[in-house]
Amino acid sequence: MSARRSAWTGGAIGITALIGAWSLLSTTVVSTGDGVPTPWAVVASVFDDGWSFYSPHVTQTVGEALTGYLVGNGLALGLAVLVLLVPVLERVITQIAVASYCLPIVAIGPILSLVLDGDKPMSAMAGLSVFFTTLIGALLGLRSADPATLDLVRAYGGGRWQQMLRVRLIAALPSTLAALKIAGPAALLGAIIGEYLGRVDSGLGIAMTIAQQQLDVPRTWGIALVSGAVAGLAYSAVGIVTRYALPWSRTTTVEGGHA
Repeated sequence: MSARRSAWTGGAIGITALIGAWSLLSTTVVSTGDGVPTPWAVVASVFDDGWSFYSPHVTQTVGEALTGYLVGNGLALGLAVLVLLVPVLERVITQIAVASYCLPIVAIGPILSLVLDGDKPMSAMAGLSVFFTTLIGALLGLRSADPATLDLVRAYGGGRWQQMLRVRLIAALPSTLAALKIAGPAALLGAIIGEYLGRVDSGLGIAMTIAQQQLDVPRTWGIALVSGAVAGLAYSAVGIVTRYALPWSRTTTVEGGHA
């Protein structure tokens, strides 16, 4: 419990310091005219716009990000399992993963907008944003299985599939869930970038673009703040799942309690 309390205290101190530095800079060195409003101006803008303004944009972007998250991660996990079952495919799959990671999202966005319709380009970009990280995390986890346990399964006549089901999948949970945590904010970022280049009428990226064009600095920062909050919620949601899915991996404190 003390470790958990220390983590919360450290986070609170960090946020307080960040807000303090923001307030100081926005009232001294830079100002709204320079593109940096005060924190209270941003918060006031968010409350003035209200949920009626943010609701359609958040719903649109989260829907795109969720679709990309599920498809991209599902494909990554499936290919990671396939690599272990059919090792000859590893070189091809890893090359495809590296290529997808190296592709500039800003460059591929217009192509996806031409090929796909509706909000599919944004979902595709969200999927691309999570594919590489999850694939590598899952592969590392699957390969971290205890060799002695794998030999035991093999000694009892189990093949690669039995090793996968009984040993590798469990061993892969920590690193895979860690990758899925990172993938949450990444999917949201991919969807927002896609909205800058796409053809949808709503979304956090669209709202931010319009606010920039209207030179509404507090609203622009407010949308960024809300986007960050949504990304944080996505990260925390997977973190909660991880905490309960992997009770044995919780850090044990010196006193013998759980962190």
